[in-house]
Amino acid sequence: MTTSTEDRELFGPGQVPALRAAVSDLSWLLSRGYSEPAALKLVGDRRGLDARQRRGVLSCACADAARQSRLARRVDGLPVGTRLLVDGLNCLITIQTAIRGGLVLRGRDGAHRDLAGVHGAFRGDTTTAVAVRHIGERIGARPTLWYLDRPVSGSGELRALLLRLAGEAGWPWEAELHPDPDRPLASPGDAVVATSDSVVLDACGPWLDLAGLVIGELPDRWVVDLGDPIPSK
Repeated sequence: MTTSTEDRELFGPGQVPALRAAVSDLSWLLSRGYSEPAALKLVGDRRGLDARQRRGVLSCACADAARQSRLARRVDGLPVGTRLLVDGLNCLITIQTAIRGGLVLRGRDGAHRDLAGVHGAFRGDTTTAVAVRHIGERIGARPTLWYLDRPVSGSGELRALLLRLAGEAGWPWEAELHPDPDRPLASPGDAVVATSDSVVLDACGPWLDLAGLVIGELPDRWVVDLGDPIPSK
């Protein structure tokens, strides 16, 4: 398991120029039809990246057409009356990582992502309720539907926590256990989707970098920016 100290070496200031160059190289290759595995191996070998650095670069890169499409649908705020669909584990785990002082990456599309991942189980801790309350401060009064992965152990307990905290605060939230949350998130109609999942971002309508909004207000956040500047709309 990679520690925070190891990440500070792998993604520290001295590594950032090479990592940014790798994101640019990989995005260039993806834009020209190279397969993801082949392009990542080519770039990773050329830049001398280890496996975790390669994962980080891959999470931040995307083809030019994908970046343009995502940015065209990205929203920075939520209009009054807009319903929000939250990719629950995706958003929460990224925010929890930031609360713990862990690594969060910002990609070419402006989305914030962690490298923690979920391996069949979600184990909440003291940061889970903290993360939920931070989210509530941003979106609490808005009609919100959380999608949680039914196959992931611990999702039921997380759903109960979300509904309990929402009930205590008076937030109009719903939470659904779904066998494949990507499916409803990728076709939300007029609702705004909160996620950084690339598969969802390439198929959904308007989307919000909810994790980034919350993390931007944390005092001790560690965000490594490997993306390009986001053009003003």
